[in-house]
Order: sequence, then structure tokens, then C-alpha cells
Amino acid sequence: MNFDTSTWVILAGFLILAVITLAAWLAYRKRRQSNRLKERFGSEYARTVDQLGSRAKAESDLKAREVRVAELKIVPLTAGEADRMTLAWTTLQGRFVDSPKGVLVEADQLVRELMLKLGYPMADFERRAADISVDHPTVVEHYRAAQATALRDRRGEADTEELRQGIVHYRALFEELLDRADTKPLAASQVAAAA
Repeated sequence: MNFDTSTWVILAGFLILAVITLAAWLAYRKRRQSNRLKERFGSEYARTVDQLGSRAKAESDLKAREVRVAELKIVPLTAGEADRMTLAWTTLQGRFVDSPKGVLVEADQLVRELMLKLGYPMADFERRAADISVDHPTVVEHYRAAQATALRDRRGEADTEELRQGIVHYRALFEELLDRADTKPLAASQVAAAA
């Protein structure tokens, strides 16, 4: 086969076009994946980018979270367990009104118990927050804020308003994890059934 100059020019043009098309497709795919992660993780996406220093590292971390959480056996609570947890939260919240000190630590323990019952592993705080961010990205900020306040409380540095805000943050996480919008007191018949 003998190629003349015009044939080489045509082949080179096709090759250049193929490379440009491939590059555009790869860029589109990367942008689409970035947008999917931004949409799924919300503000946790930006926090992870800031923490890790680059978008590529953050996206790799977020994808690894998705894979890790997909392997977990997350299970819903039974109605009885949900009622018992709701009653425990209501009782805890009632104690806060009379004596706020120590209630934030109890709220943290109750949230941990709920997470454990649902199937989340009880690793360090950052791992728990990362795991929660996959399925509950809107409340992971609440978890981080509540945890920071709980640490200040343990050191005796949190005032009553900070403790109240911590309870509000834990409640948002608790409700989301419980998958109930109502953590109001239960009726007497429900209390008996939950006991």
C-alpha cells in the first residue's frame, strides 16, 4: 500500500479528531462524576476538599466511603426498637431542661447506640462521621458540631446555650438515623409496649 500526502493528512486529521473526542469524553465523565459527588455529599464534599487539599484526593476519599458503606449491613430498626430509642431520647431531652450538664454525653451515647443497632461500625469519630455522610450528608454537619460541643462539655468549657445547641445537633442526627420526624413523647400505651 502506497499512501500519498493527502491520505496521511486525512489519517492525521482523524487521529487528532479521535484524541480530541476522547479527551472531551473523559473530561465530561470526570465533571459528571464530580457533580454526582457534590450532589450526593453536599457540604461534606467541600469540607473534604478543604481537609485533603485537592478535589482529586477528596473525590477518591468520597468514592472509597461509598464503597465501604455499601459493604455494611445497615438495617432498619424494628418498631419496638424505634419506640424504645424514641422514648430514651424523649427522657434524655426532658432531663436537659432540669439539669443540662452531662446530658450531651448521654445524647452522644444514645446516638452511638442507635448507629450500632443500625449496623454502623463504631470506629473513631471521623470514620463514623464519614460513614454517616454517605447516606445522611445533610446531618453529618450536625454530628460534627454536636461532637465538638460534647468535647468542650467534657473539658467543662461549654455553657448552657452551647449545650442546648449540641442537643439540637444530636437530635437532628438522631431523627435522621431513626428515620422518624417525630421524637415527641409517646402515649402511655406506647411507653408500655416499648419497655
